[in-house]
Amino acid sequence: MKLLYFAWLRSRIGVAEEEVAPPAEVATVAQLIAWLATRSPGHAAAFANPKLIRAAVNQDYADVGHAVRASDEVAFFPPVTGGRGP
Repeated sequence: MKLLYFAWLRSRIGVAEEEVAPPAEVATVAQLIAWLATRSPGHAAAFANPKLIRAAVNQDYADVGHAVRASDEVAFFPPVTGGRGP
């Protein structure tokens, strides 16, 4: 599984992307986040508050219940706001 990290998640983890092989029981975005939080102190810091994290699976926005597979690309990023400034 290819993981991509953006903004402060990348800063806390220390890499922009990585290849991982989660255990078979990791089947959803939420389970992936929980597993990633156990990988290192940087991962733990990045995923300490999952409510502040958004995900995309294969370049489509995904909620925490979305299924993940070993062949997926999963991106994690903070919530983004749109619109124009003044």
